Amino acid sequence: MHHVTATAPALVTIVWDWNGTLRDDVQDHLDALNRTLPDLGSAPITLERYRAEHRTPIRAFYDALLGRTLDDQQWRDADAAFQRELAQHPVRLHPGARDLLLGLRARGIRQSLLSLSLHDRLLAEVRAVGITGLLDQVDGRHDPVVGSKAPAMARHLAALGPATDPARTLVIGDTVDDALAALSVGAVPVLHTRGLHSPERLATAGVPVAGSLQDAVDMGLAIISSDRSLR
Repeated sequence: MHHVTATAPALVTIVWDWNGTLRDDVQDHLDALNRTLPDLGSAPITLERYRAEHRTPIRAFYDALLGRTLDDQQWRDADAAFQRELAQHPVRLHPGARDLLLGLRARGIRQSLLSLSLHDRLLAEVRAVGITGLLDQVDGRHDPVVGSKAPAMARHLAALGPATDPARTLVIGDTVDDALAALSVGAVPVLHTRGLHSPERLATAGVPVAGSLQDAVDMGLAIISSDRSLR
């Protein structure tokens, strides 16, 4: 008996998140944060606490960790110090991520990348791991103040063109905000558990949660295929 691999419907789009999703950098983020917290009068934190309390906007995350509100200059200095520390870590993808993207492209599935990382830095990091040519669109942030990812998601889908159907767009991320951003535009969110938020945090979003990127893709494409068959 031959094993038949199911194929996704045509014109399906996958919108990937970057930090914690394609990029394997949760430990890098923790290390960079812990190097900067002492200057703010705080002791280093554990990975478990990081994944339990991480939130956007990041400034609110700092305020929660410190138990006080940073003024504008303190926040700019803290963020700049964190970014300098993070830049010391080499960019690496989650194991198997590049092969996964290659396989999806071979199946005719369009892929793009949306991140709240600074746009120019994001472009450089994506080039560094050699996946630029696998992505139809790469968007980072241009503004210094970042809240929810939802407005950026709407702009991203609009930039992908009128042929983009949100109901056949799969958003794969690693935070509750990724799920909320997807739902805000009518896309299908699937979160994976190896990123910035703990599985317990992800469960509060009320959307499918997977243990790996491959499982997230499989779950999301199955949902899209099922929805299409019901129309």
